[in-house]
Amino acid sequence: MNIQPTPYDHPDAVKLNDAVQAEYAVRYGDEEGDATPLDPGMFVPPHGLYLLAYDSEGRPVATGGWRTQDENDEGYADGDAELKRMYVIPEARGLGLARRILAALEADARAAGRTRMVLETGTAQPEAIALYTSSGYEPCAKFGHYRDYPNSRCFAKPLT
Repeated sequence: MNIQPTPYDHPDAVKLNDAVQAEYAVRYGDEEGDATPLDPGMFVPPHGLYLLAYDSEGRPVATGGWRTQDENDEGYADGDAELKRMYVIPEARGLGLARRILAALEADARAAGRTRMVLETGTAQPEAIALYTSSGYEPCAKFGHYRDYPNSRCFAKPLT
């Protein structure tokens, strides 16, 4: 697998973003998917990073990114890096791609001076919750776009 930085608005990234949004719609019964406002500029180093994984045939199979967050009215703390759009296509699941992307994003956020990685997921994504808790993430105070939703779960991990 080849994991490489890619702009958030690259056609391959858009393709996988559409796929993850469709999966969210099925899992949560919401046609909208994740309505968190995102802009490609949020993932431009050193304020963020977006990664795509390609298989040996050059097909995009996994994605993930982080963006800078500092204290604001959505519950973030100074120094936070927020994990976004972690996704592996069904055919590539179980190969350790999500764990590899997560480690690369954590290392990059740490190198950019971020002190904590935070993420929001939901109860309809038990695989994601298992990945994060097995990677050292612990439940934290709710933050972000979905902080008032009952099925939202927020996690954090120190990067220092």
